[in-house]
Amino acid sequence: MTQAPTPTADTVRRLARSLLTDSGGGGGAAPAAGPDVRPVAEGAGPATWWVGTRHVLRLAPDREASARRRRELRLRDLVRPHLPVALPSSVAHGEWAPGLLCTLDTRVTGGTGEQHDVSAIGEADLAGLLTGLREVPVRQAETLGVPRVSPRSLEALRRGAAEAAELLAGADEFDSARLNQLTPPAAVQLAAQPGTPVLVHHALTEGHLVVSADGRVRGVLGWDAAVVGDPAEDIAGLARAVGAPAAVRAATLAGYGARPCLRGLWLARCDAVLHLAEALTRGTTVPLPPPRTRLRRAWEPILLERVTDLRGGDEAP
Repeated sequence: MTQAPTPTADTVRRLARSLLTDSGGGGGAAPAAGPDVRPVAEGAGPATWWVGTRHVLRLAPDREASARRRRELRLRDLVRPHLPVALPSSVAHGEWAPGLLCTLDTRVTGGTGEQHDVSAIGEADLAGLLTGLREVPVRQAETLGVPRVSPRSLEALRRGAAEAAELLAGADEFDSARLNQLTPPAAVQLAAQPGTPVLVHHALTEGHLVVSADGRVRGVLGWDAAVVGDPAEDIAGLARAVGAPAAVRAATLAGYGARPCLRGLWLARCDAVLHLAEALTRGTTVPLPPPRTRLRRAWEPILLERVTDLRGGDEAP
């Protein structure tokens, strides 16, 4: 495996200058010293950098990530016409180390789901996102190399979350009895139903949602994890990112019925319990606030789970 070097501001600046010059997309001559660059997130060996005010440079850390990023460049072009929100556009790409891809993208203006709450109109934006993903031709996505993934077993996830919930209860982080709401029969009822798989973003985190100060969802980032599979996974991602009520309302607006909405809700809740337990087990190597926030959001109560009889025939579209 190629060992990625540690990027520095100087190497990133030189790389960005070269890509901007080759693409002609710099919007004017760059300063002799190169454009202003800074890491998007702090940490050793940052892989994503702001380049001036208009671009983002991403450095793939290994060959597997490089392959996903190359696929992402083509996938975004396929998806873009179907969505009401912005996706980054590629300005240039190349290699920043032997075999390792770098991509220079346009910056989608706005904050993140961590900085701004999604408004009611923003929920309509999310509904448009879910609707658009369902409209993307699956065969074309698979031709680009997007993998098809089988639905997860909610019952197996429930069992793992039950063990993790006991650990969280011992650390006074979570009331493990809350997980008893998802009984084994209910988990079976919420198994993914046979049907046509759809394109799934599969990484709808708060950091991948571009949200404006007025709560509109202006863009969606992070398409390299996309798969063809269970749409409930994106409902689950939204539940952890923006809260269970907003996620379920958006999915309902997108035409999803009670069963996929509740499946997404419980995928989110079980995942959130497992992720926080993992963070606690690993100690200070994992920041605890994000998993705690996602747990709180996923466990926000919704009216749907109180009034729905899963014995009915309410299925996904």
